[in-house]
Amino acid sequence: MRSLVVALVLFASPGFAQFASEQDRRDALRHYREGQDLMGDERFEEAAEAFHRAIRRDRLLTLAHYGLGQASMALRRFASAIQAFTGCREAFRTLHALRERNRMLVERQRDDEIRELRESIRRIRSGQVKFGQLAAERLENRILELERQRTHGADAFQTPAEVSLSLGSAYFRNGDLEDAEREWKAAAEANPALGEAHNNLAALYAMTGRKAAAEAAVRAAERAGYRVHPKLKEDIRRLSTT
Repeated sequence: MRSLVVALVLFASPGFAQFASEQDRRDALRHYREGQDLMGDERFEEAAEAFHRAIRRDRLLTLAHYGLGQASMALRRFASAIQAFTGCREAFRTLHALRERNRMLVERQRDDEIRELRESIRRIRSGQVKFGQLAAERLENRILELERQRTHGADAFQTPAEVSLSLGSAYFRNGDLEDAEREWKAAAEANPALGEAHNNLAALYAMTGRKAAAEAAVRAAERAGYRVHPKLKEDIRRLSTT
């Protein structure tokens, strides 16, 4: 009877109400995997629909929000991509807020997502899907972010670097340069070793005539092991210092 009462209290709590049921969670993961397969086949419209179905089943499945953002970028629906990546960030924020009240459920959610990411990496490297090495590296970075959240869960919330990186790219493609700069800076702050964020900032600074900032961003990208395109470095070199 005592365990039944505890269970009833838990299921009635506001925090628990935000978690999907076991069945909805399984369905959401199934739709997410379907979306990943469709992305690998470059069937982006269908992939977006699969990710939408996953989100409807589990609004805290950050992988599905992120996948929807990727599909929207491939379809050149940049405003939709911004919305999807923002949804991914908010799902992460909600999980962070719920962690102290429902630690076990949040950890299980994170474990599920890490397992799905590792399976995606395995399929990329085995040639089962068409994504290249860069895609696998990005997935590995997202696993590192999830692991970091596990050990720093009590800290103030910080958007995962890969989410900020992708959100910045969506803003950039949508023509929102100030928003893109803000998100890429956030990505670089969250993970200074994320060379792509520094590289993107270098390109943005070059576009807007900020030579010193562009040069500093190039140096940061190269310290992180990222190969900056020689054309970008030449464009920056040619910028006026006035």
